[in-house]
Amino acid sequence: MTGMTGYEMFWPIIAHAALVYILYMLLGLRRQKMVKAGKVKSSAFRENRDEPAESLVVRNNLANQYELPVLFYACCILLYMTEADNLIALVLAWIFVALRYAHAYVHVTSNDLRYRSPLFAAGYVVLGAMWAWLAVWMIFPNG
Repeated sequence: MTGMTGYEMFWPIIAHAALVYILYMLLGLRRQKMVKAGKVKSSAFRENRDEPAESLVVRNNLANQYELPVLFYACCILLYMTEADNLIALVLAWIFVALRYAHAYVHVTSNDLRYRSPLFAAGYVVLGAMWAWLAVWMIFPNG
């Protein structure tokens, strides 16, 4: 990879990990706000019962970050290991992460499915393209 360090494929992974940390902070802040407002007792979070809607959407989005992104992490590592982590793979990885940020934003704000569903679907397609790129690279390793 001319002009690259060889570690570029890991930056989208780090960027996605940052999103997960941001969501955990947001979940804590929203839960704290609900407890202070008297809408729920902190003990309700012990077993995640009666989660207020304001924090439930964040909790649900966090769960989403352990679904498709697990396949994303595996694909990025395999792309790196097979030396298929070129510009095409890198652009696809950044698009996937950008879509995850956009999906998370919609999920924890308006939660409007008119916007959230297409963002999820686009990420699904982009991740599929990453896996296809890996497969093609392994089938035709020398071009």
